[in-house]
Amino acid sequence: MAVISRGFGGHRRESDPDLPPGQYLTTDFPVLSAGPTPRIHTDEWEFSIATESGAVHKWSWDELHALPIADVDTDIHCVTRWSKLGTHWRGISLDTLFEGVDTSYQYVMEHSYGGYTTNVPLADLMGNKAWIVTEFDGAPLDPEHGGPARLLVPHLYFWKSAKWIRGLVMQKSDQPGFWEQNGYNLYGDPWKEQRYS
Repeated sequence: MAVISRGFGGHRRESDPDLPPGQYLTTDFPVLSAGPTPRIHTDEWEFSIATESGAVHKWSWDELHALPIADVDTDIHCVTRWSKLGTHWRGISLDTLFEGVDTSYQYVMEHSYGGYTTNVPLADLMGNKAWIVTEFDGAPLDPEHGGPARLLVPHLYFWKSAKWIRGLVMQKSDQPGFWEQNGYNLYGDPWKEQRYS
C-alpha cells in the first residue's frame, strides 16, 4: 500500500504561543525559490514605486542606504509550515519610502529581479509592518535569501516577502501574483492558515 503525505512530515507539533497553527519551529533558514537565484550587484540594483499617475519614484543602493535604517526583530512563517522565531534584520521602512508617493490605489504588486511577483494590500506595507531589508543576523543578506535586498512583510506568510525586490506597482484592485495564480491564498495570514485558495 502506498504512503500518502499531505505535506512535509517528521515534525512534532509545537505548543509555543508565538507559533501559528500548523507550523513547526526550525533553527535553520530553509531556502525555497520559484526559480534560479538572480545575482544583482549593488551598483546595478534599483528599487522603484510606480503609481497610477505614471510617476515612478526610484532609489539606488546608495540612496536607499542614506535613509533611516531600522533594526527589525520578528518571527517569520513559511507556507510550507516552518517558522523561525526571533530573527534579526536591518532595513528601511516602507513608511519612509512612501512619504513622497501620492496614490489613491489600495493594492500593490511586488516585482522581483528574476520575474517573481506577489500581491499585497497597501495597508499591510504601512504602519511599520514592512521593510526593504539588506541585512540578516548582522551580515549582508545572502543571494539565496533574497540579497542584496528583499521585502520583509513578517505578519504574512513568507512568500509575500519577495526576494530580490526591485519594485512595487500600485494597483486599483487586488490582482494575484505568481503563487496566487497557482493556487495560493490571495492574502496569506498564517494565524488563519490562509495557505491556499
